[in-house]
Amino acid sequence: MSTESGALFEADTPGADAPETVDFPVPAPLDSHGPARVIAMCNQKGGVGKTTTTINLAAALAEYGRKVLIVDFDPQGAASAGLGINANELDDTVYTLLMDSKADIRDTIVHTSVPDLDVVPANIDLSAAEVQLVGEVAREQALSRALRPVLDEYDVIFIDCQPSLGLLTVNALTAAHGVLIPLGAEYFALRGVALLVDTIEKVTDRLNPKLRIDGILATMVDMRTLHSREVIERVREAFGEKLFDTTISRTVKFPDATVAAEPITSYAPTHPGAEAYRRLARELVARGDAA
Repeated sequence: MSTESGALFEADTPGADAPETVDFPVPAPLDSHGPARVIAMCNQKGGVGKTTTTINLAAALAEYGRKVLIVDFDPQGAASAGLGINANELDDTVYTLLMDSKADIRDTIVHTSVPDLDVVPANIDLSAAEVQLVGEVAREQALSRALRPVLDEYDVIFIDCQPSLGLLTVNALTAAHGVLIPLGAEYFALRGVALLVDTIEKVTDRLNPKLRIDGILATMVDMRTLHSREVIERVREAFGEKLFDTTISRTVKFPDATVAAEPITSYAPTHPGAEAYRRLARELVARGDAA
C-alpha cells in the first residue's frame, strides 16, 4: 500500500471554482509498439502523488491502447503494492537488474490485471543498491543498461522514483527521455522544485543530453481555496507551458483504490479522479511526450 496516498487526497470534490479548460483528443490507435519514451516520475519531496500518478496515468494510457511498463524504483515498493504485487515474495526485482549485468529484465516483469500494463517490481532490497553501486563502473547508467532490451516492446516506460536526489534518482534521470514532476498545490511543495531542476540540469549536462522536463503536474488541488489557486499561478509564472493544463484534485477515492490494489480507472471508472488521469494521458499524447 502506498504510504503517500492517504495523506494526499482528503476531500471528495473536484473543486467548485475550477476554470474552464480545453479537452484533448482521444489518441489514435497504434499499429505497432515502441520505441518507448522513458519518463521519470520525480520529486524529492514525499507525499506529492508520484506513485498515485504513475499508476493511474499508466493505466489510463493502457486504456488508450498503449503498452506501458512501470519500473518501481522506490524501496518502499508502493507502485508494486498499488497494483497488487507482493514484491517481498519475488526472487527477481529491479534490484537484481542493477546488481547483475547478466540478468534479463524480462524475467522480472510482472503482468498486472490491467491489460497492456506491466511492472518491474521493487522491495526493500533496493535500498542497498545505492551503497553497492558507488564502486561500480558507469554506476549512473545501471538502470539504462537494464531497460535497453525492452525499449522496443513498450510505448511508454514510467520510472517511479523514491523521494530523494541520490544515486537511484540520478540513475532514473540518466535512463529517461523526460521528467514528469508531480507538485502538491501548497507552498512547501514549491520550495524543493528549484533543487530538483538544478539536479535535472546537471544530469542533462553531464550524463544525459536528451533529458528534458516533460511537464509539471499540480496535485492535491482544491480550486475552492485561494491557496491552491495562488500556488498554481506561481508555478505557471515560473514554468509557463511546462505546467500541465490538467490538474489532479483531492479525493478519498485515490487511497481507496490503493487499498483495493488497482488503478482508479478500474476501481471507480466514472469518478472525476479517473477522468482527470484519462485527460492527463490525452494531454501527454497531444504534447508529443507519449506515443
